[in-house]
Amino acid sequence: MKKYFVYKLKSNIKEITYIGHPDNIHRRLIEHNSGKSIFTKKFKPWELIYKEEFLIEEKAIKREKYFKTAAGRRLIKKYYPKPLPR
Repeated sequence: MKKYFVYKLKSNIKEITYIGHPDNIHRRLIEHNSGKSIFTKKFKPWELIYKEEFLIEEKAIKREKYFKTAAGRRLIKKYYPKPLPR
C-alpha cells in the first residue's frame, strides 16, 4: 500500500523551513540536500523536523495546506520545535 507524508524541513544554514507532501520522504530529503529542488538548493543542508503519514494523498495535501497557514505553522512550532531523532 502506498503511503504519503507531510513533512517539514529546517535549513541548517538559515532560519528557514520547507513543507511538502512526498510519497517517499527519504528520497525527497536526499533530493533537497543534493540541490535538485530550485527553492531548497540555496539553503541546504536540510534536516527533517516533523512528519506525518497518510494512506490517502488528498489528506496529505489538505494537511500540507493547513501547515502553510499561520495556525498550522504555530502548531508545528509549539509541539515540534526540535528536530526529530534519526
